Amino acid sequence: MSTPAKLYEGKAKIVYSTQNEQEYLTYFKDDATAFNALKKGTIQGKGEINCTISSALLKLLSDKGIETHFLAQKSEREMLVKAVKIIPLEVVVRNIAAGSLCKQTGLKEGLELPFPLVEFYLKNDDLGDPLLTSDRLSILNIASDEQIEQLKNNALKINQYLQDFFVSCDITLVDFKLEFGLDAHGNLLLADEISPDTCRLWDCLEQDAEKRVLDKDRFRRDLGKVESAYEQVQKRVLTQIEKLGNT
Repeated sequence: MSTPAKLYEGKAKIVYSTQNEQEYLTYFKDDATAFNALKKGTIQGKGEINCTISSALLKLLSDKGIETHFLAQKSEREMLVKAVKIIPLEVVVRNIAAGSLCKQTGLKEGLELPFPLVEFYLKNDDLGDPLLTSDRLSILNIASDEQIEQLKNNALKINQYLQDFFVSCDITLVDFKLEFGLDAHGNLLLADEISPDTCRLWDCLEQDAEKRVLDKDRFRRDLGKVESAYEQVQKRVLTQIEKLGNT
């Protein structure tokens, strides 16, 4: 049996080859970064939590008809996925004003947006992951107009499914980042992860602006209790998944 080769190591995950060239094994790390890796640290147990949450949510979306790269959770930190070529775009969906949207527009944090805002950012740490206009997207030729439209439509569908699910967990889905990739046949698949690392999640049962934060903003803003926030999300997600399985 050949030893899996490391294909890629990012800030939060390592991707390995498998004996099947159409499948990869993704290992989730405890490493935490923010502000394009200017801030670095460790969130104990994050890899296990994010792998478990992502596996549950990707399977949920697959059951809803969203094509994803998810195949199976192989261990607490390992996810078996379909091999895809990642499109170098971060697709961000915003339901409530927070983070960079407030800094760049002056909108008050917590303002409910009149419609879900879909934004595209260039996936490039050296350039600071800049926000792209539609014309910049065309000039860069990262994806075809048809693919861009498909990315937006998929993002909006995913947003609706995730909003409904998180509400049932007493969590508000403020905003989140998605990544997509193309498989060997050119099919567009949802890839990467969906977790407190990639979503802004607020506790519906908590009114305090700091205490309600259940995502990586606790690390970004030095709010403390990062691990317990991630654990709370995992507990609520798995409890609701179990309820859905019993209905």
